[in-house]
Amino acid sequence: MATSDPRLSVLKTYKLFIGGKFPRTESGRYLVSANPRTGDHLANYCQASRKDLRDAVRAAGAARKSWAAATPYLRGQILYRAAEMLEGRSDALTNELQSTTGLTPAQAKKETAATIDRLVYFAGWTDKYSQVFGGINPVATSHFNFTLPEPTGIVAIVCPDSPPLLPLVTMLSTAVLSGNTTVILASEECPLPAITLAEIIATSDLPPGVVNILSGVRQELIPHIATHMDINAVVDGTGIPEVKAALQTGVAENLKRVSSVPLEEKDWFSDAAEDPYRIGDTIEFKTAWHPIGV
Repeated sequence: MATSDPRLSVLKTYKLFIGGKFPRTESGRYLVSANPRTGDHLANYCQASRKDLRDAVRAAGAARKSWAAATPYLRGQILYRAAEMLEGRSDALTNELQSTTGLTPAQAKKETAATIDRLVYFAGWTDKYSQVFGGINPVATSHFNFTLPEPTGIVAIVCPDSPPLLPLVTMLSTAVLSGNTTVILASEECPLPAITLAEIIATSDLPPGVVNILSGVRQELIPHIATHMDINAVVDGTGIPEVKAALQTGVAENLKRVSSVPLEEKDWFSDAAEDPYRIGDTIEFKTAWHPIGV
């Protein structure tokens, strides 16, 4: 006589990614991820708090100096290595995209492949963007005048709900390739692929703190992202007017830069998402004068 298995499944709890580690949220709050087609309980994930955001910013600040000081060639090699790690875990990423978003196998595979290709693409810009954005300026005196791009510092990234993975890697890449460190708020509706990405990043050569990923409720964290005095820029990929308004209201206190990425869901797969001028959203410019020797 057949009997049902009385054993309960041990569901995974997806944690935050801060400073190269995977802490639980200090608030003890968790949310449930369910299969959008069947309603099955897939996993639990952390609902990040304001304290978790502060911890992530602190970790990004600790990594900022050394990452910015790394040579462009080294940063490119490290990002390419991360792409290699993604390639090795592509099946796992595809399966997770499929189960958590309701995508077909072909659609999930397409997003995984596009994500890997996007990271490789921007890894190639680490030693090229300074030639595009910098320059030697003509002056009337006997000086050389150089304009050089520099990383702005700590960049907060707010991801759209869909696609959950490709926009994250796109905005992450354009920020860190110049030497910025990041605090990322993952898709609110589908955060699990972002945390799986964090598990891959943790085993790559990216130094701890360069990438920090939080999951949770966007409405709760956006005001704190906007007003945090140690966050130097925000990149908003949601396209949600309420998010844009909340960010612009909050940054009025500290005048940090807010950039919006005006892409529709399908556009993240297009050439528009590979626009290198997006790198300019998270860099500053330094002009140096040097006397011409006689």
